[in-house]
Amino acid sequence: MGQVYRATDTTLNRQVAIKVLPDAFAQDAERLARFEREAKTLAALNHPNISAICAIEKSAGVTALVMELVEGDDLSQCIARGAIPVDEALPIAKQIAEALEAAHEQGIIHRDLKPANIKVRSDGGVIATAATVEGCRTELAEVIEAWLLVRVAQGLRVPALGRTTVQVKRAS
Repeated sequence: MGQVYRATDTTLNRQVAIKVLPDAFAQDAERLARFEREAKTLAALNHPNISAICAIEKSAGVTALVMELVEGDDLSQCIARGAIPVDEALPIAKQIAEALEAAHEQGIIHRDLKPANIKVRSDGGVIATAATVEGCRTELAEVIEAWLLVRVAQGLRVPALGRTTVQVKRAS
């Protein structure tokens, strides 16, 4: 959803990422309102493994989300280079899980979790980039995210360590 650009915040003199909404979204009042609600929800999150939302900007009919610029490859690029050793893959998976846990504690479900939305910095830090969210927790959403996390781990080519059980609790 949208094109992402590197830009300079001239007020604070820093590099940022700007995600410009496609015209179809920006011209649809319902989608735009949802996008703004989601951005406000995400902006309330403060976690080292979740990209920070800086602002929503509107100019000349263009709506853009200004976000923390995260340097590094996305996880899909890392996977494309070949198998990631277990001693590197496990910390990546742990940081993804910590980001999801922090979001879940705020009632936020990441609806577009995939390797392309996970940035891996050169220092090994992992950042889940802001994508689309759902503002309420549901049992189904938790199952889907658990499944996606398993798929990400499979993409990392982590060998199976036996049988895995996913425990799902009803959201309160």
